[in-house]
Amino acid sequence: MTDAQSTSIDRWYDYITTRLGREPRGLREVAAFNDRGEPAVIRVSSVVDGAPFPTLYWLIDPTLCLALDRLEAGGAIARLQALVDQSQTLQQSMRSDHERHQRAREAFLTTADRQFLDEKNLWPALNYRGIGGIADFTRIRCLHTWYGAHWVESNTIGRLIDDILTSPNPT
Repeated sequence: MTDAQSTSIDRWYDYITTRLGREPRGLREVAAFNDRGEPAVIRVSSVVDGAPFPTLYWLIDPTLCLALDRLEAGGAIARLQALVDQSQTLQQSMRSDHERHQRAREAFLTTADRQFLDEKNLWPALNYRGIGGIADFTRIRCLHTWYGAHWVESNTIGRLIDDILTSPNPT
């Protein structure tokens, strides 16, 4: 962790704790800020409390989380999944998103993380999982994990969510 990351984490630790509703585990950095200059997405370690943790990015922006909660409650996952199920292009794009995410997660692993994963033979918990720990690269489980990752690097489902959120009636 660099000094800048440490300072950022220290500066925002209480804010992040409040947003999560608990002490953050495996916190590494603030990955993206909202337009108010507050943390919107955090990055966490891929090994947390002695176990693999495939979710790299957590969306913590309260406004976005509420908007996504409402979309999920209104059936947006099922509607987006239906679009994906009917489109080889979207499925291929999602696979690329997951593969990019896997490479990013791999790049953030520390030497100690790698040693732990080697010793415990736990690489499959990370190697076969993409955004939000998803194993089936054509499925959407949670809009929050996709959108948190999207704020760091654009992805297919995040772009579809952007379209919904900017439509006149985002339901």
